[in-house]
Amino acid sequence: MISCILAFYIAAHAPAAALGLAPVIPPAARAAAQDDDPDALYAKREDLASARRAVAAWQSRLGRDARDFESAWKLARGRYWLGGHAPAAEAKQILEDGIAAAKTAAALRPERPEGHFWMAANMGALAESFGMRQGLKYRGAIKDALLTVLKLDPAFQQGSADRALGRWYYKVPGLFGGSDKKSEEHLRKSLTYAPQSTASHFFLAETLFELDRDDEARAELQRVLDAPLDADWAPEDREFKAKARARLEAARR
Repeated sequence: MISCILAFYIAAHAPAAALGLAPVIPPAARAAAQDDDPDALYAKREDLASARRAVAAWQSRLGRDARDFESAWKLARGRYWLGGHAPAAEAKQILEDGIAAAKTAAALRPERPEGHFWMAANMGALAESFGMRQGLKYRGAIKDALLTVLKLDPAFQQGSADRALGRWYYKVPGLFGGSDKKSEEHLRKSLTYAPQSTASHFFLAETLFELDRDDEARAELQRVLDAPLDADWAPEDREFKAKARARLEAARR
């Protein structure tokens, strides 16, 4: 419908276009076109209604074309965000659906990192949020997916695979392969790709607290607060800054 409106409007202004003048698109039409764009909707994901609309759009596109790789991995990413912010009663199913979308992306383009990474991310969110059973169920698959990303593109998404592996080694009990030392190694590696990553600095702070290196941990939390917002990851940055502020205040008591 929107494309028809724009086509009609441009046709009506053909004489102006013929003179080399760009047609003026009404503000309402511009806003409608943007609202139809899931990338634009996802950019406003702090408004969960906007994030849900983006997810619905990618799901619809994938339903129309089962080989739409871009929609598959973006759907997995969108469900990861929603699963981390939806009510608990909804979150588990959203994250499981995110895993399914990521598996589709990984199957369509196994040589690309996106599907593997967002599969690990959705599994990790399930493991962190829904108890030991989920953690044990997914721990091997999470690590395997992240190692695949490292083989394909270690710099992908600002070193996200090393960042997530650092978190994996921190969260998994030592009996099952966890290691605070390896957690630190991977998190520091991730910072070579994105020195001001709020996520990496925050996760490194938690690992350092676990290693009883509290002064270093507090310095990492301060780096979270001092880091500029990344244009692509501003919602996540704001959340990590809020967590860092709360953790610093708790550490000072």
